[in-house]
Amino acid sequence: MSEIPVTQIDTGTHTQLDVANRKVWPLPGGVHPPENKAQSLQHPIKPMSLPAQLVFPLSQHIGAPALACVNVGDQVLRGQVIAQAKGFVSVPVHASSSGTVVAIEERPIAHASGLHGMCIVVEPDGQHESIEFSPIADYTQCSAEELLDTIRNAGIAGMGGAGFPSAVKLNAKQPIDTLIINATECEPYITADDALIRERSSDVLLGIQILKHIVQPSQEVLIGIEDNKPEAIAQLRAQCTEHDQIHVVVFPTKYPSGGEKQLIKILTGREVPSGGLPADIGIVCQNIGTCEAIKKAVVDGEPLTSRVTTVTGETVSPQNYDIALGTPVSHALAESDYQAQGNQPVIMGGPMMGFALANLDIPVVKTTNCILAPSVTERPPNDIAQACIRCGMCAEACPVSLLPQQLYWFSRSQNNTQLEKHNLFDCIECGACSYSCPSHIPLVQYYRSSKAEIRAEKADQEKSEKAKQRFELRQERLEREEREKEERRKARKEAALKAKASPSKQDVISDAIARTQAKKNNVAQADKSAPAAADSAKALDPAAAAIERAKQKRAEPATEQSPEDTLKTQIATLEKRIAKANDKMAALETSDSTKIDALKSGLALQQQKLDDAKAQLAAISSNAVDSASAPATDEPMDAAQAAIARAQQARAEAGNLSDDEKRAQQLTSIDKRLSAQQAKYDELLSSDPDKAELIKASLDKLQAKKAALLEASS
Repeated sequence: MSEIPVTQIDTGTHTQLDVANRKVWPLPGGVHPPENKAQSLQHPIKPMSLPAQLVFPLSQHIGAPALACVNVGDQVLRGQVIAQAKGFVSVPVHASSSGTVVAIEERPIAHASGLHGMCIVVEPDGQHESIEFSPIADYTQCSAEELLDTIRNAGIAGMGGAGFPSAVKLNAKQPIDTLIINATECEPYITADDALIRERSSDVLLGIQILKHIVQPSQEVLIGIEDNKPEAIAQLRAQCTEHDQIHVVVFPTKYPSGGEKQLIKILTGREVPSGGLPADIGIVCQNIGTCEAIKKAVVDGEPLTSRVTTVTGETVSPQNYDIALGTPVSHALAESDYQAQGNQPVIMGGPMMGFALANLDIPVVKTTNCILAPSVTERPPNDIAQACIRCGMCAEACPVSLLPQQLYWFSRSQNNTQLEKHNLFDCIECGACSYSCPSHIPLVQYYRSSKAEIRAEKADQEKSEKAKQRFELRQERLEREEREKEERRKARKEAALKAKASPSKQDVISDAIARTQAKKNNVAQADKSAPAAADSAKALDPAAAAIERAKQKRAEPATEQSPEDTLKTQIATLEKRIAKANDKMAALETSDSTKIDALKSGLALQQQKLDDAKAQLAAISSNAVDSASAPATDEPMDAAQAAIARAQQARAEAGNLSDDEKRAQQLTSIDKRLSAQQAKYDELLSSDPDKAELIKASLDKLQAKKAALLEASS
């Protein structure tokens, strides 16, 4: 293709191009198949009648399928949302007529592989009642975000064939300098956009202006159209005369100039990088049909519920119809007087990029621009593929400058690595290579199959990688927890060793009390088990000890303290010790139960000593009163002598008692002490719990002693 001459106008700031002789760039490759467009342009666009059932697939576009929001038995109106968008790259589905939801089930959908998908089936009621629409009076007063929300809620996806959600495509993050409107419609037989421009050019232009308001291109708006549509070109130019920034660019007819990346190359000379998007180079593209749908959504408030579709071929009466979405292909063919010829396939789309339908109940969806029902003469039965003769015609026809022959060999050998290296995913599946192949090799079918295999392989790899990451993270977490446990165990061990090497003040006090108690227990045990010796003075029983202490007191000088004063001093000392021990125990941590128990035991012993001393003092005081009231003697008896006398008498009486009588006396004495201690405990339990705990320890010991005596007597 040669370049069209350019007339440049120098404005002093930048160079503009004259619209009439605008420069275009040649398209590499491409083919010139028979157009067969005139047949379906003989009549104006005709509304198609409603079928007995409308079938709405939840997946009608690229991205996540919509999510049904109605139930079987629900009544719906035209324009009502019956499936909500699920995810960012998704759009809702609207009912195209009023009626009743009769099923939500899997049915055949518009897909080259004959897949089944979830569909909502509505039975029209014939009333065709609509919801109340909410048009925007002046779109120029709305922000781009508000208009994008309107387009998204209207369920608009690209109507040129790819079906990418329009709101997502228009919401470009990069600065846009050029907005391109694709009016090419390069594939044979299809005339839906041509008819739309001829009959609704004002609606199309209004949609373009709305897109311009949203995108805000910094330079211009280009409407690209092939030169085989003279009436549509005239209509567009007539509409654009008052819009300086909107230019109609006409270029020679060649398939597949309507591909998005190919059209950008033709109009601007720029190339979209491999794996990139037009927005990466500052361009946004939209289809003519999408422009009209956007006008309806914004100005009229109507969601996308119908579209213009070409029904053509020699087995039908060719016509462009305004078809309600969800209409089965079988109904569209019946209304077009379809006359089947043998096993001839019906194709959804054009002859180059369309696919044969395995089931004629597949519905018309948002991306259905053509239903082709060819005769045997139009589309002869597929010839048997021959061996590749390496002629290179497929490479010459490729508009993306790929190597179709190499891709074919790699696809046959399932060499996915080499397919990706040779940019398989840059293939637009236009079919130019298959069309030009003299060996009739269905190259595009091989490419589609390989793409599906690579996508499935990558999906499996992603799942495997995610599972691997989850496993590694779990292992790392378990190892971290084990390390932390080990560190805590090590810290506790070091703390214990350190505490053992350098005991705290509380430990010293507890150890001292424990040693004192052990020493006392040892002495008591020794006294209990010491044998009677013939040469010893007496056995160390309480009576002998009292006699010895009395003798020592009598032998001491007169200047020493009296027994009463000694007991008072002892009582004062014991009270100080008990108070000090209470303070130390209060300073200890409540969690150190071992040390607290040791202190309590020591306090109980000190308290017992204090009680004994007070009892002795009371006895001495009582004896002193008795001595004062007794008749005078030549040698008055002092308190020590009285104590000695009582001790001797008690010892004499004890010597005459049997073992059972001695145990009975001991039990009587213990019961008295238990009664006294229990009374003290009950009194202190509410007023002084700490002292009550000390009394409790003494009570436990007395109970144990009593139990031992009872066991011995039995």
